[in-house]
Amino acid sequence: MNELLSKLRNYEIRIRKAVDSQMHGNFKSVFKGSGLEFTDLRQYQYGDDIRLIDWNASSKGHGLFLKIFKEEKEQTVFFMVDVSASQDIGREERSKLDTTKEICGVLALSAMHEASHVGLYCFSDQKEKYIRPANSMKHGYQMILELFRLKPESLKTNLSDAILFALNILRRKSVVILISDFIDTDYEQNLKALAKKHDLVVIHLYDDREVNMPKLGIIPVYDKESRRMMWVNTSSAQFRKTTRVVFEENQQRLEKLCKQYKANYLSVDTQEDYIPKLIKLFRVK
Repeated sequence: MNELLSKLRNYEIRIRKAVDSQMHGNFKSVFKGSGLEFTDLRQYQYGDDIRLIDWNASSKGHGLFLKIFKEEKEQTVFFMVDVSASQDIGREERSKLDTTKEICGVLALSAMHEASHVGLYCFSDQKEKYIRPANSMKHGYQMILELFRLKPESLKTNLSDAILFALNILRRKSVVILISDFIDTDYEQNLKALAKKHDLVVIHLYDDREVNMPKLGIIPVYDKESRRMMWVNTSSAQFRKTTRVVFEENQQRLEKLCKQYKANYLSVDTQEDYIPKLIKLFRVK
């Protein structure tokens, strides 16, 4: 475990140094305040932003009043991690789930250093692990340890129910980081609701061999979620094209949805170095 944490810390330092150097000192935090909190009213002055006028208070006839806000410094960063069987795919030494856990660990360390409340929800088609948000370093390290030790009970996926769980338990606006391969259906409406209510970051994991199937002839493929064996002809150009097109269409649909509802979207190949992509993501944020 010490070796793992050392590896995650090195990744996190690499991210923060790169982001800080690019932002010339203006980027104070990888995880900025999640929004503004209403604190008081004051009378309108010439040049003030009219969008901040409190029309209810102003309607009482004593002049125009503006809402005063303060930045919410202490925020919640909530990780939603897909641990279903479709995530346990990839090369023997590195599956999608391995990369998912690493990314979650790196980002959790970053959030902990900003004194954020950090929480975790691991899901399949059921609740596999829920850790209530808290802001101590001990809590954060324990959370990472629990994530890497987790042995999921179910093989299936239900993204819609997982998102609904987060919507129900997160009362205040939070940074929600959803990491999944998004191999599921009928989750879009709940994802829209999550993006509207929270600062959503979607990290889409995939393995290149799911997209560009190698020519291996007719081979058996075991679907871990349905526990069914299927025979597929990987030498068929049409089969390989269909596999790639289905993935690309799903990816484009998800990315478009995120853009429409102002959620950050990032796709990561299991086998690539994901650190440059995380750096780019935080530059955007």
